[in-house]
Amino acid sequence: MKIVDAKVFVGGPGKNYVTLKLVTDQGIYGLGDATLNNRETLPATYLQDYLIPVLIGMDPRNSEDIWQYFYRGAYFRRGPITMAAIGAIDMALWDIKGKLANMPLYQLFGGKSRNGAMVYAHATGSDLPALVDSVSHYVDKGYKAVRVQCGIPGMPTASYAIPDSTSDSKHYITDFSGIRPQEEIWDTDRYLRYMPGALAELRERFGPQIRLLHDVHHRLLPREAAEFSKEVEPVKLFWLEDPTPAEDQNALQLLRQHSTVPIAIGEVFNSIWDCNKLIENELIDFIRVAATYAGGITPVKRIVDLAALHHVRTGFHGAPSHSPLCMAAHAHLNAWAPNFGIQEYLVLDTPECHALFPSDHRMDQGFMYVSDAPGLGVDFDETEAARYEYEPGSHPIVRLEDGTLWNY
Repeated sequence: MKIVDAKVFVGGPGKNYVTLKLVTDQGIYGLGDATLNNRETLPATYLQDYLIPVLIGMDPRNSEDIWQYFYRGAYFRRGPITMAAIGAIDMALWDIKGKLANMPLYQLFGGKSRNGAMVYAHATGSDLPALVDSVSHYVDKGYKAVRVQCGIPGMPTASYAIPDSTSDSKHYITDFSGIRPQEEIWDTDRYLRYMPGALAELRERFGPQIRLLHDVHHRLLPREAAEFSKEVEPVKLFWLEDPTPAEDQNALQLLRQHSTVPIAIGEVFNSIWDCNKLIENELIDFIRVAATYAGGITPVKRIVDLAALHHVRTGFHGAPSHSPLCMAAHAHLNAWAPNFGIQEYLVLDTPECHALFPSDHRMDQGFMYVSDAPGLGVDFDETEAARYEYEPGSHPIVRLEDGTLWNY
């Protein structure tokens, strides 16, 4: 069996999904996601110009060797562009493997460890009453876990993942449109004074059963993160996400010395080498890698196995930048992983997206249920894909009030 053709598609409803389709000489095809949010043309070009010409003629069943070929064979390794491209290939090879075996991927991993995987929604509000309304919306829909982000009184602009005061959306997604980044203004002191009390009010309002998560999005210095995490301990957060920038991994030692709040980190990590010491030293409680950014299913399974040895659970990234193909890979990993924790779920769940990526994966009462279709269990409609074109965009940037560039 050989790979005889490969195509890359860029575009989608509301997002520039980068979709790889590999075709074999037996007519079986596999699909993979290479979407790198707001830099989508880079992994697409890397695939088209450098990887696909070498991939043609290879045996798709040798997925391990192919992964090592593209990872070890590159003198300059890792990084989000390379790993997203390799991740798409690896995902597509697993899809082919599952179709050859006529089994869903979770069966190839070792079978199910659970029937459904708990997910968390994103509740947002420009102020606390609006956030309470947003949380209530998801609780009424059956969600057992909600990430909560709230506007800070006196903050010059809406902070991370917060709609402006004129929006009444319960499903707010940051606006990434336009090639020139939007700018947010951040005030750490205001955040530290306000957010612990807001989280405490949410806990009092919704009781002990709902799992509350909060994302700091790299905004605090190590001492500030330690102070904050210690202050919110009574809230019993399910996790505190990205309290400090991931580059300084020693900062987490300070948090561990001062607080027992569970820490979740890893959505910007691209390999096991970015997180192995954090896991081995048990400085985190949840690992947040994504199958696309971390190089595919093959390396993510290794990360999951390493994490299981050190009491670290999974909490895969699930922002709208991941296509339904990446989310399907997560669905199979979540069904299998003995150390599963939770799954982020903020996808563009629209008729247009379902038309482009038809599948039987489903959500119900805050749980994701994996399809039993062979492989990833997601198809791709090329006719639908022809309706969409690439639209450039950028992440916002953050400055302090004096103009200093800060961490997004």
